[in-house]
Amino acid sequence: MEPVVLVEMQPDKQEAVDVASWVSVSPGGLWRVQRKWTHKWTQQSSSNTGDDASCLTNPCPKLGSLCRVKVQLKAQTDDLGGSSTTKGNEKIGVTVTELVPTPILRHHDAVLQIPLGDWVTLGLGEGQCDITEACLEGMRAGEKCEIQLTPVGTGPEASLRQPLYGDLPLIATVELQAFTPGKESWEMTPIERWEWVKSHKERGGGRFRSGDLWGAADSYSRALKLLIPLCGLVGEVEDTNCLEETQQLPSSDQLKIKKAELHSNLSLCQLKLNQPQRARDSAAKATQLEPGASKAWYRLGQACQQLNELDEAKEAFKKLLELQPDLPAAVKALKEITSREKERNVQLGLRLSKMFS
Repeated sequence: MEPVVLVEMQPDKQEAVDVASWVSVSPGGLWRVQRKWTHKWTQQSSSNTGDDASCLTNPCPKLGSLCRVKVQLKAQTDDLGGSSTTKGNEKIGVTVTELVPTPILRHHDAVLQIPLGDWVTLGLGEGQCDITEACLEGMRAGEKCEIQLTPVGTGPEASLRQPLYGDLPLIATVELQAFTPGKESWEMTPIERWEWVKSHKERGGGRFRSGDLWGAADSYSRALKLLIPLCGLVGEVEDTNCLEETQQLPSSDQLKIKKAELHSNLSLCQLKLNQPQRARDSAAKATQLEPGASKAWYRLGQACQQLNELDEAKEAFKKLLELQPDLPAAVKALKEITSREKERNVQLGLRLSKMFS
């Protein structure tokens, strides 16, 4: 979700402080993040990064940037007496050419998804540590911010697990030391965007298999965000017979199928996360893009069943049986719908008889 920038007045200093607020994903659910700055970028602080050109030509990290970052819980920072911050004219002993991604495993019960208290290197845009990445998108080298995290605790987006860090809300600091250049999605070549799409889709599959449903849904959403404009670009190029820019890409029809697969996979995640309305919408998009997608029709039927949209569910399962005759799951679902319709009609008849008796 895109950060929403607010302005908070400090009562003792009577000056404005930028506060950004957004919702980020972790394996355990969604978290509301509020960020405020504790150390803003200055010309002097940029000279401490060891690479002035990187900070001036790329003032903030972009997709693909390798970011040297340290995250600490506020309690840890207080215990250290605030000594973790890069101070004054102290030189940072790393240059962007030395950055190598730090291997990080996702843990289902962790919120921040990053080793705490140590300098690590993240690849921006991969969704490995979503909360931290969202902070880094608006930071410059040498800056530090404080974040406050609270679980989204009600409705279909409720967090499924509580953190192991202790009391809520969680308060942590994020400090960006250095980063390599990256690109915004609109700056990428079609081939670069396509590689990102494939990477996100593969990562989503791995997360789904490991039970990281929120992470899988996030990866599929990231892939779709890049693929949707790519489909339009390839279609325009094919219409004008200018194939040089896209000759290494799949055809527009193949991209449409890939888009349908992503919507269908996203629908499955949303079903398992108890988001039937979103699952229905995603599955419907998949069936429109690829009418022969059996899995999408099944997920559409499941979602409509959960929403008590029995007529729509029946149509989805009938379509599935046209594609795969005698499929046991579809036959069973239709029997359940027929039973629920009979029960509904009985209840309706009883209410009508009471009204006119």
